[in-house]
Amino acid sequence: MDIRGDADTFSSLFAAVSYGISSMAMVFINKAVLMQYSNSMTLLTLQQLVTAVLIHFGRRLGYTRARGVDMATAKRLLPVSVFYNANVAFALASLKGVNIPMYIAIKRLTPLAVLITGFFSGKGRPTTQVTLSVMLIAAGVLIAALGDFSFDLFGYSMAFISVFFQTMYLVLVERSGAEDGLSSVEIMFYNSFLSLPFLMFLIIATGEFPDSLSILFAKSYSFSFLAILVISLVMGIVLNFTMFLCTVVNSALTTTIVGVLKGVGSTTLGFVLLGGVQVHALNVTGLVINTAGGVWYSYAKYQQKKSMPVKQIPDVELHHK
Repeated sequence: MDIRGDADTFSSLFAAVSYGISSMAMVFINKAVLMQYSNSMTLLTLQQLVTAVLIHFGRRLGYTRARGVDMATAKRLLPVSVFYNANVAFALASLKGVNIPMYIAIKRLTPLAVLITGFFSGKGRPTTQVTLSVMLIAAGVLIAALGDFSFDLFGYSMAFISVFFQTMYLVLVERSGAEDGLSSVEIMFYNSFLSLPFLMFLIIATGEFPDSLSILFAKSYSFSFLAILVISLVMGIVLNFTMFLCTVVNSALTTTIVGVLKGVGSTTLGFVLLGGVQVHALNVTGLVINTAGGVWYSYAKYQQKKSMPVKQIPDVELHHK
């Protein structure tokens, strides 16, 4: 009996399932919080503050081997952190007005944006299968939007801006190698630590502060709201950790495929959980086409992965949140 082999199989499966569940849950948890508390920038600031504080005290108490702050590393990671948090901030803002199936469909446009950016920056043309699958994803979004009776211009705009910032983040990480040599916990800490001044500026510039804190304190007397808020703060850490775990134990490709399968599950559940979805044949057809494109894209990347060295195929959905 190969005990080590069984253990490795269990670890791989556990990592993949953990990432899929936490990633799927995070979308619904954030949506549930924002349905009661619309100050999305303040919510993100709280998530990053809790992450930074917990990792700091975890390091001081010996629960993690993360190294202390290095100014050279912080300077290198600063632009990465800005783009990452801009992506998450606009994604949270979009969830206030966009239902979950449409949110996931729009976020699937990230590979298209990355491929276009890569083409104009001299990386060459992608394979035919990758190109067609991404075009199918985009067509699905367009068809689904035409049948979305709950269309919210602000929410759609925020989602598309989020795709832009996510694309810039992924391209920057790929080209700069800014995160090379750092553990997941260290990346999480630097990202949270560096994002706080940027996020503080945003909540002041958008007018959320200080009213958002007054509203937060008033709502904290509700046990149900307080419970979902705490879960949201904890899940922000869990999501990042499981994403890293899945990538290390399995591969970046596995993380990508799990992300796509998670999107299929989230789209299905989004029709029945938390409301906000008015079912229409055109909308459902578009979402099915979009989902099929996402699955096809994963298959095309898998085929490409088998025929080329790992470093030549960037995973454009690895940091999908």
